[in-house]
Amino acid sequence: MPPKIARLAGLGAFAACGGFAAAYLLFVYVTRPTMSAGLDSPERFLAWFTVAGVLLALLGVHLVIGRQLFALARGEARRA
Repeated sequence: MPPKIARLAGLGAFAACGGFAAAYLLFVYVTRPTMSAGLDSPERFLAWFTVAGVLLALLGVHLVIGRQLFALARGEARRA
């Protein structure tokens, strides 16, 4: 992969991390407790934790891939 493309792909991976964080904040905002909320407290916290677990896994994968792409763009040796 050309270094310029690898760098852009790495930046895209890091930008996706910001998108995942924004999506989680939007989810928490939508499910926050209000007068007419459909979720009670245990259901709300269970939903927050399960969605957080999935998004943390996605964040971790994108961070690792982004770091590898930046290393590839710098010309560092690839690990097998």
